[in-house]
Amino acid sequence: MLLGNYQAKINYKGRTAVPSKYRRELTKNVVVGQWYENCLVIISQQQWQGFLKQIEEKPFITAPSRETDRFLVGGAFEIELDSQGRFVIPSSLRQYAELKEEVVFVGLLNRVEIWDKTRWDKHQKYLDEHAEEIAERLNKVGEKNS
Repeated sequence: MLLGNYQAKINYKGRTAVPSKYRRELTKNVVVGQWYENCLVIISQQQWQGFLKQIEEKPFITAPSRETDRFLVGGAFEIELDSQGRFVIPSSLRQYAELKEEVVFVGLLNRVEIWDKTRWDKHQKYLDEHAEEIAERLNKVGEKNS
């Protein structure tokens, strides 16, 4: 299970290292892509295959489905981590997430998000201030689907 968050540096070429706590579960071959809220996602190849099945089940004839494909699949890269978990984040992804020198890796059960540290700090503050409200909205969504 991928939990917690860890800070890391990113060099001028875009190279960083996945925290060791995450590497065992992610394995050597991962997919890195653009994600929501202008962060990136790292997901294992196995999890990615399951994710693709969910996307493929949606009717590609609808515009939202096509746009989701373009956003998630079109913005993803297969990456091989070296023995120390290092990899280069493609420049298009660095630009999308506005990554600078410091990043935060956030473990979220089956995926890891990569945030620019400044952006993460702002988002974390928002979450801290609105956690109860977010939980209530989520509960209402669950009630509608019951």
